[in-house]
Parts: sequence; structure tokens; C-alpha cells
Amino acid sequence: NLANIAWAYAVSNVEAPSLFNDDFIQKCLEKENDFSIEHKSQLHQWNLWQEELQSNIRLPPSLGETCYQTFLSNAPTPMQDDIISELMAIGIQPKGETLTKNGYFLDALVEVDGNKIGIEINDSSHSAGGKATGSTILKHRQVANLEEISFVSVPYREWNKLGKDRSRKQ
Repeated sequence: NLANIAWAYAVSNVEAPSLFNDDFIQKCLEKENDFSIEHKSQLHQWNLWQEELQSNIRLPPSLGETCYQTFLSNAPTPMQDDIISELMAIGIQPKGETLTKNGYFLDALVEVDGNKIGIEINDSSHSAGGKATGSTILKHRQVANLEEISFVSVPYREWNKLGKDRSRKQ
């Protein structure tokens, strides 16, 4: 599948101008109606990667917008209220779930000394075998490079092990 191949290159961050060219874009347009939700989301991430590379190759605006809107529909179901409460208890005023300009959801966003920091609760959808998934790798890299937002990851299982111990959570 075109989208899956493009996404794999984006995750690995390996440029391939002989592959991703006008012919690739034409094939994407020809198959536009055949792409699944997952494939459209992958193409959105590939398109962001092209922006990250400052490439001249991009999805045409209509397909790019369709892929972006599809990507937005993949909002996570975060366990974030507890973390936001703990941040507020130590004097940090986070914004709750935040949508970045490129369509990524952050569980919370804080600003410390003028630096934006995204808070992400890492559940099983963010890793496999203890390693970050391709989607997580892309999210962290693209949000950092294109939006200048750093990340702090909060492992879901470790947070839950702390139970109600506020001092350890803080």
C-alpha cells in the first residue's frame, strides 16, 4: 500500500526523492477513494514529514485536507485528569487535552520558562515490547521539530502504581 510505505519512510526518517515524487502524488490521487482511515492518517503524517524535510513534494491541498481531517478523528482517550490535578497542585497551570496545529493531540500542555512542554500519558498504544511505536516516534519528532514543543512522557502503569500517593506523583 502506498500510504503504508510512505509512512514507514517517515517513521525511519529516510529520504527517498526517487520514490516520493510527482508520480507518487499522482498514484495517491488515483487511489484517493481506496485509502482507509488508517491510510489517510498515515498520509497526513507523511505529509508532515515532507514539511519537516522542507521538501517541495506535498499532497495536493484537497487530499492533504482530507487526510488531516481523518487524522483528527483519531483522538486518544487519555487518562489525564489526575495528572492535571497534580500539576496544578505544584503551581503549574496546564491546558487540558490540546490539539496542535498539525493535528496531534497532547494530553496536556504546559509552559515553563517560555518553553512549551507536551505531557503524554503512555499507555499500551504508545509502545510495543517496551519500544515506542512508529506513530509515537513520528508524533514526538514532528511536534518537536514543526511546533517547537518538547515532550514529557508519563508511563501509564507506573503512574497507576503510585495510587493516591500525591507526594510521589508530584
